[in-house]
Amino acid sequence: MRITSSLWVSAYCRTCEVNGAYAMVSRKGMDQAGAIFVLVNLLDGQADLYIPAPQSAYDADNRFERLFELRFSQTDISDVEKYIKSECRFDSDLWVVEIEDKKGQIHFEIV
Repeated sequence: MRITSSLWVSAYCRTCEVNGAYAMVSRKGMDQAGAIFVLVNLLDGQADLYIPAPQSAYDADNRFERLFELRFSQTDISDVEKYIKSECRFDSDLWVVEIEDKKGQIHFEIV
């Protein structure tokens, strides 16, 4: 059974902070199962954006984990924010976690 979005976000923010990055929830979605976007602000006007991986990325071994894919890499932050805003209009249950880290470190699996 997969943990709730709320619990995952809380644990993820704590993991980032323990590793020296500032993490905050900039948009709270549905507690139980909202999709989670992770915006990594590189503090130079650029950002990376990670979104949930497609279902085809999951198999029997990782079906309960949360996997992500890189949607934008070192992209102007205003373009990334426009994309997120348009996705929020489509999915009102969406979470957005923003990390401030010059190194762009993430602490989850990408596919």
